[in-house]
Amino acid sequence: MSERVAAVILSAGMGTRMKSALPKVLHPVAGKPMIGWVLDAVAGSGADPVVVVTAPAHDTVREAVSGRAAVAVQDPPLGTGHAVLASAEALETWCRGGGTVLVCFGDTPMITPQTLSRLVAARQAADDPAVVVLGFEPEDPGQYGRLVLGPDMVLERIIEARDATPEVLSIRLCNGGVMAIDASILFDMLRRIGNDNAKGEFYLTDLVGIAHRDGRRCHVVTCDPLETQGVDSRAGLARAEAAMQDRLRAAALEGGVTMTAPETVFLTHDTRLAQDVTVGPHVVFGPKVAVEEGAEIRAFSHLEGAHVGPGALVGPYARLRPGARIGAQAHIGNFVEVKNAEIEAGAKANHLSYIGDARIGSGANIGAGTITCNYDGTNKHHTDIGARSFIGSNTALVAPVKVGDGAIIGAGSTVTRDVAGDDLVVVRGETKTIPGGGERLRQRNLAKKKTKG
Repeated sequence: MSERVAAVILSAGMGTRMKSALPKVLHPVAGKPMIGWVLDAVAGSGADPVVVVTAPAHDTVREAVSGRAAVAVQDPPLGTGHAVLASAEALETWCRGGGTVLVCFGDTPMITPQTLSRLVAARQAADDPAVVVLGFEPEDPGQYGRLVLGPDMVLERIIEARDATPEVLSIRLCNGGVMAIDASILFDMLRRIGNDNAKGEFYLTDLVGIAHRDGRRCHVVTCDPLETQGVDSRAGLARAEAAMQDRLRAAALEGGVTMTAPETVFLTHDTRLAQDVTVGPHVVFGPKVAVEEGAEIRAFSHLEGAHVGPGALVGPYARLRPGARIGAQAHIGNFVEVKNAEIEAGAKANHLSYIGDARIGSGANIGAGTITCNYDGTNKHHTDIGARSFIGSNTALVAPVKVGDGAIIGAGSTVTRDVAGDDLVVVRGETKTIPGGGERLRQRNLAKKKTKG
């Protein structure tokens, strides 16, 4: 039977460098709040229960994690050790049964379940370490705390850069912040942390020294530096977004998706691209998009809340808005916008059209410049276009209206009434020609201009 695992996610930071009314951990990366990525990672490692530690003003954070984690409030903020101690009411009884508590940070969206699982496994090792710390080796160790190992590779101390000697600063192994801690002694050790330091705060890193004084061993598990990357500014958020996009693109390519210029394609956390989908340059996938096998999304298209069927062709320069459902082998061409509409199998709208609140039947053809007039200023109305129908270019379909199967609408028509199946409808004003009228009108207008001048 696997060991019991719980998690504490520290999210009480005010994020002042973000310069935002939105709490830092709620800023999205690939369409998901940062804390959502961390919650996913701890869930993937098997942690349950989970406690999120917040600041008193962070009602929105508590709402965001409701149903996924218990919440605790750190007030006032007195350091990372004090923050974990704030979870005592929610977690201390559980900890008496033993196990491991993971301590993570809500602003590290790149952390993975696999890394957290390795931390837990190391905590379960035969020598029963009190603490396992996540370490990494950055290109520039800079101001990171250093992990000082003994001859037997046991972690002896964590020394902050500002307190380090030149010899310690030469160490490249740095503190990634995340820890796996023996649950049975966690809160006892937390209450023994002192605050005799420049900031007068209680540091979680002091647990290593306390464990050693108690005769307990501490270990290090290393990871890719990317996973420890915290976000505390808009620039940091941009770096996290870029890193997550690289990860999502790599997963899509591994899954059999072709991207001709992957670095230009932007995905969302829930984008679903099937095998043999082809994605052109500069395509943006918003939330809730699924593209089925063999479909092609051409350059500069934007999709959100849309489903694209197998073998369909979308773009270039197409926009699929929420509720767009594109059937198998259907075509949505350049500068076509689809919103809350079903385009059935084999239907085509290849140029410069708007289709909203509609059904386009299988095999229908929508001519260039066609629009569904779905909004009357107060309410939205539905347009239904039957299978195999042909809608001529520059047609306006004033909803609610229905065009039957196989009907043909002449170019330039404004359709305000239902059209029966297989009918031909042309709605145009009578053409009137006045010989020489154009020149006479031009001269009259010039004379008026001279008079005004």
